[in-house]
Amino acid sequence: MFVERSPRGTKNTERKGQIEVICGSMFSGKTEELIRRLNRAKIAKLKVEIFKPKIDTRYHEEEVVSHNETSIRSTPVNFAEDILLLTGDCDVVGIDEVQFFDDRIVPVVNQLANQGKRVILAGLDMDFEGQPFDPMPKLMATAEYVTKVHAICMKCGDLAAFSLRLSDSRQKVVLGEKESYEARCRRCFLEDKRP
Repeated sequence: MFVERSPRGTKNTERKGQIEVICGSMFSGKTEELIRRLNRAKIAKLKVEIFKPKIDTRYHEEEVVSHNETSIRSTPVNFAEDILLLTGDCDVVGIDEVQFFDDRIVPVVNQLANQGKRVILAGLDMDFEGQPFDPMPKLMATAEYVTKVHAICMKCGDLAAFSLRLSDSRQKVVLGEKESYEARCRRCFLEDKRP
């Protein structure tokens, strides 16, 4: 489990920005971990702002909701740059489903961290074909902390790092839940992956 570092005992009292990435497959607990960290920041009386892509309306239009139905209020945005306009003087910025943003999210996240904000991101690290899901690789490369969480393979019960799409769609982004995707270990993913 990721444990936040304590600012106590540091020589410099100025806020230091950082980027934390939570990544993994579908049903691995990424959003749940994001919500956990954001709630801890709220308990610490930090100002927190949370964002998600406007296209993600699977569970709720305005809340970030995990598959286990844990939720937290958020602001849906169309473009990464909108986040810069809405963060104000907050201490912590959370962004869910970050893989749905284009590459412009990378300089936005780095700018927020350079301003002294703690930026916590959650998203898929691989797409339905098992390939890196841009812009996640760039975000992981610039992050101070990367946490990879795993699901359970719905076929064999091993740890799962892949998201198997159950439909024949070849589109990169297809919003869905348990009716559209299943978590798979590498072996089961390769056995069941659609050509």
